[in-house]
Amino acid sequence: MTSDELVAVLGEPPVPDGTWEHEIRYVSAAALRRRIPPGELAERVRALGGVVRAEVAGAGFLRIVVDDPFLLIEAAPVPYEPSWPDFPRTWDNPGFVVRYAHARACAVLRWAADLGVPGPAGLPDDAAHRHVLRVLAELPGRRSSRDPGWEAYLVRLALAYHDAHERAPAVPAGDEEPSPAHAARVRVADVVRTVLPGPDRL
Repeated sequence: MTSDELVAVLGEPPVPDGTWEHEIRYVSAAALRRRIPPGELAERVRALGGVVRAEVAGAGFLRIVVDDPFLLIEAAPVPYEPSWPDFPRTWDNPGFVVRYAHARACAVLRWAADLGVPGPAGLPDDAAHRHVLRVLAELPGRRSSRDPGWEAYLVRLALAYHDAHERAPAVPAGDEEPSPAHAARVRVADVVRTVLPGPDRL
């Protein structure tokens, strides 16, 4: 299942829901907007590959759980050119925060290749990288919005990635062997690198 396939069924991008720490969950009000019986719409969603569960929640809302959010996340640059200055290179400058996150993600990919981190990968097992995925999952909805709020979004994504990078390193340290957990975090870094603007090195 791709994002386009799910949107074709719902008529709009679903909204990420919850923390994603334990399950990858979306909600949708498409049944209400399209005046389709929610049970019927849930059945159409369940017919798509990669859907773990699709059920009616509340007054016509759908709750959708998927097994691989990477299939629904649009790994494409944000269509916005921020005008933040390059200096000062401090955490008070949102331009530095965003560009440094991009550079960090690029460095992770270089280090992972040098250290033999395996691929392909599944989902990250740590809460910090799952939170990054949760923020990335907002992209389809923001791209279709009249007021996407790109500046605030870029900073929020960058800060989430900095947190994940520091809490759960994507590459092995010392004598640690590369693992599937590292590979999953590298997979997140690759999407972040694509979405955030910035140079490959600072």
